[in-house]
Amino acid sequence: MLVHSRTGKWATWAVFLLLFVPLFAVPLLVILAASLATNWSGAFPSGPTVERYAAATSGDSLQALTTSLVTAVVASVLALTLGGWAALAAASLRTRGKRLLDALFILPVAVPSVVVGLAVLVAYSQPPVLLNGTRWIVILAHTVLVTAFAYQSVAAAVRRLDPMYEQAAAGLGASPARVLWRVKLPLLLPSLTSAVGLCFALSMGELSATMMLYPPDWTPLPVQIFAATDRGSLFTGAALAVVLMTSTLLVLAAVSRIRTRASYR
Repeated sequence: MLVHSRTGKWATWAVFLLLFVPLFAVPLLVILAASLATNWSGAFPSGPTVERYAAATSGDSLQALTTSLVTAVVASVLALTLGGWAALAAASLRTRGKRLLDALFILPVAVPSVVVGLAVLVAYSQPPVLLNGTRWIVILAHTVLVTAFAYQSVAAAVRRLDPMYEQAAAGLGASPARVLWRVKLPLLLPSLTSAVGLCFALSMGELSATMMLYPPDWTPLPVQIFAATDRGSLFTGAALAVVLMTSTLLVLAAVSRIRTRASYR
């Protein structure tokens, strides 16, 4: 913290708490409380129960969670592969080429995700590439939406790399491929894991584009949460939301641990 006086630190913490508690903590606590309640007629919920969690982790809800996890993992790996490779390639381009590549990768997040979903739906609903009605169109849309974040994360890390490591390896006779695999990628590993975690979290919560694309046999959990709340089952939707949030946080914690280990290698 850049504030050095005790009064300034207390004031900074007070402002932080005043903003954090009502904007972030309270809504999440309300969702948690609602997931454990049978009714909410007053200021606080009543009738504590865990029955909704049993339903939220079995049957169609468990299938929806599995669908979200598979979609997020596949989309994150594809996004890291495409975005990371493009970021590495952009490092060797001139300024104009880098700007063009930046614009191409930023475009999907510069427009509403529902527009991306519509574009994917129109583009892949006719031969020769017919994906409409399959799980792959959902995975493709998620990949398009999160690749920009992988590209930006890796590109920023590439710009921070000290070129002396590559020059030293090349001076010792290492080929460009060996420099990439044995020098550059290990140095980028913390940033790569961070990019994967960010892409995974964004994919797990994606709803707008997914609503336009998902087939009946590939329903992600955010869609099920929306359906539950839309028909008035707010407590069920809250339980599903807690399951989604917990699953995402557990995966992000594992990714963070891998990133920490990679940082100290």
